[in-house]
This record gives sequence, C-alpha cells and structure tokens, in this order.
Amino acid sequence: MNSIPPLFTLRPPEAPEVPLIVNIPHAGTFVPADIDATFASDAIRALPMTDWHLPHLYDFLPSLGVSTLYANVSRFVIDLNRPPDAAPLYPGRFETGLVATQTFQGDPIFRQPPDAETVERRRVLYHQPYHQKLSELVDEKLGRFGTVVLIDAHSVASSPNKVHDRLTDDIYLGNRDGNSSEHWLIDEVARCFASAGMKVARNEPYKGGYITAHYGHRPKVQALQIEMCQRLYMDEENQAELQENSEFLKMQRVLKKVVRSVISRRNSEIRAIGG
Repeated sequence: MNSIPPLFTLRPPEAPEVPLIVNIPHAGTFVPADIDATFASDAIRALPMTDWHLPHLYDFLPSLGVSTLYANVSRFVIDLNRPPDAAPLYPGRFETGLVATQTFQGDPIFRQPPDAETVERRRVLYHQPYHQKLSELVDEKLGRFGTVVLIDAHSVASSPNKVHDRLTDDIYLGNRDGNSSEHWLIDEVARCFASAGMKVARNEPYKGGYITAHYGHRPKVQALQIEMCQRLYMDEENQAELQENSEFLKMQRVLKKVVRSVISRRNSEIRAIGG
C-alpha cells in the first residue's frame, strides 16, 4: 500500500541562503481514495492538468541557496493557486475554480460536483495549511533580508483549450500587468529566456494566479509567475513518464541561468537604492 505523502515538501537551501522562493503548487499527483472514487473517468485519474515533473526540473535550487515549496496533492483535490473565497481571477473568462469541476478542455472531473460543504472541508484541510506555510516562508525571508522574490513555477500543455489556442510561444510570464512585481524582475527573466532562443509572452494569456496576486501585493515582495510549455522539457504525449533526456537537461540549464540572473539582478537593485 502506498503511503500518504505530506501535503507539501519544503526544500531548504543547501548553500548560503538567498531571498528567493520558488513555489510549485500544481505538480502534486496524490489523490485521496475517497476523492478518486468520485472522478468521472479514468482519463481524469490520469491527472491531465498536472504541472508534470517540475520538482525534478528545479531540483538544483537548494544548491543556489533558494527555498523551494511544492505541493504533493493534486490540483483536482483543490487548487492552491485559486483564492480561498473562490473569487474569479479573470472575470468573464473561462477558468477553473478552487475545486475545479471541469478540465481546461471542458471535460467533467467529477460524476457529481462537490457541494459547498465539501469544498469548504478541502479548503481547511489542504488550501489553508499550504498557504500558512508559504506565508511563514515569505515572512522568514522578509525578516532576514528585508525583501523577497517569489517565483510561482508552472508548466502547461501546448494544445488548445477553453482558455487559449495552441500555444506557439515557449514561456509565459505573468505579474498581474505589473501589479505584483517591479519591471526589473519580469524584464530580467524575459531577457534570460530570450537569450536562450525562446519566445516569451508577458501577461497573455497568463497574468499570474492567486499566489502571484496575493503575495505580490505585500510590501517588499516581488512575485512573478513563470509558465513554460511542457514540450520544452518532456513528451507531451507521455506526460507521467519522467525522462531526463537532452531536452530536459537543456531546460534545466536554462532555468539555472534564469535563477542565478534573478539573484544577481535583485542584489544590484538593492545596492542601487541603498538597501
């Protein structure tokens, strides 16, 4: 019998600590048996909206002094990147909610949608403790360094869905139209990806979710969502299989350069304002 994993995993720095957190809310694959039993189909049990393998792709972060927090529970249990009050992030546009009832393709996730009591129970069991830990981590960094950069890391299948047509760019950066971070952060990240030959979009179709918006409104917090096409590092037709092939390793090297550049640029910004 498989053991039940913790709700989240925190990877602390293994090198001198830096004021950078990488948060990965959608890579979890654990689904409690009672919730699995309510899924509409085996296709849903394959967890098609998972941000596959990101904890492995970013496993270099501790060696750079970066703190990493990632979820082990599937977003089909609850979406950690949605507001706890289920308020829309993109009013007027299709989006999945706190407990999604359909996929990005419009397929039903549950035989019967969870009622309000069930959603509230999941919020308390899963959403609340995760954000308590993330908030504590942000507070710890602010207490030590005075400022913190929060990267919310995601990946997405390239295929068209109810949100967008087929994705032709490679990297999608979101800072809530400039409301969750200063321009230097999104500019530096975009420059790094572009220098690696990748096409970069800003705030379209992804502006950043609840995590970017919520934490990016805190003083001295710079929050940016990085959404990358899964074709860059994995086989989109064989999603659950991790293959550390040349494409995977290439993307990992690019991400390492991005993170190092953000750390360096953040230090330059602090020196420029006398911090």
